[in-house]
Amino acid sequence: MQSSKRAQASEHVPTQSPVAQGPRKPVGNRADAASGPPAERKPDPEVQSSGEVTVVDPVMVKRAVSAAALGNAMEWFDFGVYSYIAVTLGHVFFPSGNPTAQLLSTFGAFAAAFLVRPIGGMVFGPLGDRIGRQKILAITMIMMAVGTFAIGLIPSYASIGVGAPLLLLVARLVQGFSTGGEYGGASTFIAEYAPDKKRGFLGSWLEFGTLAGYVGGAGLVTLMTALLSTEDLNSWGWRIPFLVAGPMGIIGLYLRMRLEETPAFAQLEKEARTKEKARREAEKRIGIREMIFGQWRSMLLCIGLVLVFNVTDYMLLSYMPSYLTSELKYDETHGLLVVLGVMVLMMGVQPFAGRLSDRFGRRPVIAAGCLGFLVLSVPALLLIRQGSLLAIALGMAALGLLLVAFTSTMPAALPALFPTRVRYGSLSIGFNISVSLFGGTTPLVVTALIGATGNKMMPAYYMMAAAVIGGIAVLLMSESAGKPLPGSPPAVENEAEARDAVRAARRPATAASTA
Repeated sequence: MQSSKRAQASEHVPTQSPVAQGPRKPVGNRADAASGPPAERKPDPEVQSSGEVTVVDPVMVKRAVSAAALGNAMEWFDFGVYSYIAVTLGHVFFPSGNPTAQLLSTFGAFAAAFLVRPIGGMVFGPLGDRIGRQKILAITMIMMAVGTFAIGLIPSYASIGVGAPLLLLVARLVQGFSTGGEYGGASTFIAEYAPDKKRGFLGSWLEFGTLAGYVGGAGLVTLMTALLSTEDLNSWGWRIPFLVAGPMGIIGLYLRMRLEETPAFAQLEKEARTKEKARREAEKRIGIREMIFGQWRSMLLCIGLVLVFNVTDYMLLSYMPSYLTSELKYDETHGLLVVLGVMVLMMGVQPFAGRLSDRFGRRPVIAAGCLGFLVLSVPALLLIRQGSLLAIALGMAALGLLLVAFTSTMPAALPALFPTRVRYGSLSIGFNISVSLFGGTTPLVVTALIGATGNKMMPAYYMMAAAVIGGIAVLLMSESAGKPLPGSPPAVENEAEARDAVRAARRPATAASTA
């Protein structure tokens, strides 16, 4: 692949580099690259003499974004299926005369997976910073596929009694543990490949993949609900979506195994080989401590941003189908179709919102989402409670478009909070702590609050509270759009941009020396 040219980084550990191993060979401009083999290309003197500016390889960027997004879609296919078939799973694994108790038990198993996510983040995150992003993303893909496929093989409660929900819990814990290393790794992977000016747009495709996974899961459940009788769905039909995860996992693993390591980690690994062994061992010993307490401010900001992102995400995509069915007694098939349509709408808007965050900044886009949820959550839920198809569609669409403000920006905003040496680990830990405490528990907590108070407006109040916390985090965060990742040199798409970056870096130094 194409090599990179660099300018001096502001820290000792540069975070963008060529993926290719061995000595770097400078490349010329695009005309040079097209006119002759690498040995004949002449380096650009201005870029080469400047130090370090990363010229990214567009082919590798597209491959990295595609594989991360597709892998993420397969990871989240299960979460979509589990959420949309929650009522049926309640009948199969938690038989009871009380539908609310069944739903609570099902979402309890759903939430249990999130309790082990921080543990998965603490295991996979540091490993991703130590042995590489690509290897860990392949491992999480395997574990998720195995856990999901296993659910489709578990006998029902009627067959083996209490062993059925216990086996379901074990499978969910495997899924949760593997997912602990998924989002932080995938977002880090894309962020470290992307040029600075397009990090928002390229990062938005990660959540496009998430939505695609949800759409796939919701679409399959909706199709089965429409085609199968309730008896068939309860006896064997519910297994189909989980068994599909087997071949899907193989596809995802293949895609991720074809990836090369990110430029940032490749350079970090190369420099580590040149350092004395004692220093490397010392760095490893302080790993977890530095990832959490050494980055405490960024960690708190990460938790706050992820809180509003995931509370609203799980409320809309995971909880609302069950809310429509169990709380509002709305027809299950029509409710699923409405949510499916909202997700397709979000997928269409997602890349454009990512571009907006590159142009106007992450903070304005995220702030707009927080303000929107604070002001519109109650009106949107009142519309949904009207019960007509049009009212439900309008209310859900409003919430979905507000959610895009987070899904389109977070994959670019969150990795920019941390430096390369701890990015995968710190992001995975902070992300999963927040998801475990607030995001993944959203269906369980809101269902319990409605049961305790009888107030069916609780989903709106919960989203409003999350929007306040997210708004505080936005006020305290720094703008990262168009800027290098912390400690990184500029990452650009071509040598013309590299020359501009070099000149821009020289101007302050020239002005200072003149003064």
